Amino acid sequence: METAALSAVQNYAALRPATQPSQGNGGSVFGKVAMDFAQTLAHGEQVAKSAMVGQADPHALVQALAQTELAVETAVTVRNKVVEAYQEILRMPV
Repeated sequence: METAALSAVQNYAALRPATQPSQGNGGSVFGKVAMDFAQTLAHGEQVAKSAMVGQADPHALVQALAQTELAVETAVTVRNKVVEAYQEILRMPV
């Protein structure tokens, strides 16, 4: 059982950089939004870890999780709109 938990931790650590935005020019609005999104996720994760070991109060945990949920829902909505626009472009006659 302990080796399975260790394997899960190693897999998580290996995939962790995939959620971080690339360090491009940083001047674009999209780059700033991506950085804010990554920071929100990191903050929520840090508060959740602190709450698991008893170092964060429940109110801070709920607030961080609500902010993370809102950020993820916003990202999914933007992604859906981009996919819709792309599909609409594909349907246009040439």
